Amino acid sequence: MVLRRRSIQKLPAMTALAAAEAACGTSNGTVAPVSLSPLPPETAPLASAPPAVSPPPSVALPQGSETAELDPATFVGVELDHPFWPMAPGSRWVYRETDADGAEQQVEVTVTDRTRDILGIPATGVHDLVTEGGEPVEDTLDWYAQDTLGNLWYLGEDTKEYENGEVVSTEGSWEAGVDGAQAGIILPAHPQVGQAYRQEYYAGQAEDAAEIVSSNEHVEVPFGTFDDVLETRDFTPLDPDVEEHKFYARGVGPVEVRQTSGGSSHEELLTFVPG
Repeated sequence: MVLRRRSIQKLPAMTALAAAEAACGTSNGTVAPVSLSPLPPETAPLASAPPAVSPPPSVALPQGSETAELDPATFVGVELDHPFWPMAPGSRWVYRETDADGAEQQVEVTVTDRTRDILGIPATGVHDLVTEGGEPVEDTLDWYAQDTLGNLWYLGEDTKEYENGEVVSTEGSWEAGVDGAQAGIILPAHPQVGQAYRQEYYAGQAEDAAEIVSSNEHVEVPFGTFDDVLETRDFTPLDPDVEEHKFYARGVGPVEVRQTSGGSSHEELLTFVPG
């Protein structure tokens, strides 16, 4: 999954992208549903203790195959303005992806003005086009929404893989609420090191997950130099031998992806035009 919200185990023609051991993988047992209601407040401190700082409202981050019960009312009128991936309509990112042999692909991500009702939630379509030598390799429309607490949710994707100009696969396409598929979180509202969460779940086809591993990285890519970058480790139980690390710059979004096992592909941001 190199900045593309398809399943990490669906790979472009030149790159094997998947993820390492699924620390927060699927569960076949009974699990409590995920709710968008704020978590219960902390127990009040003793009178003799200094006043505690109230944590920001949050939700239990989804894990594995557990059910996410989303309240559409908590998404109405909310813009996609997560500080580490703001997605105003018209925003456009262009990346260069290079494999171990030096072969290159171009990845172009554009926030559209298209919306779709998914589980009663108005989701925004984000177009992701991968090309090699000017020819399409993968064409995907991803669906995102943000709740009132600031969590950026992933609600589905419609993806097509190409060979010689012909569609050869739509594997990995999914929509929350259809055939058991569950929504996931791309970025929590308040990212904290150690947080682990499901990004998507469609059994056997899309089971990406992530863990936040750093919030103070330094990254240099052709588009610019960034400090205090958020780093995530992305993985999937569908291919536990491979993982990658993504880097999100505040106010810009994903700026770099490094495959850290199972290969050595590298993706870096060339241009970014905000919407």
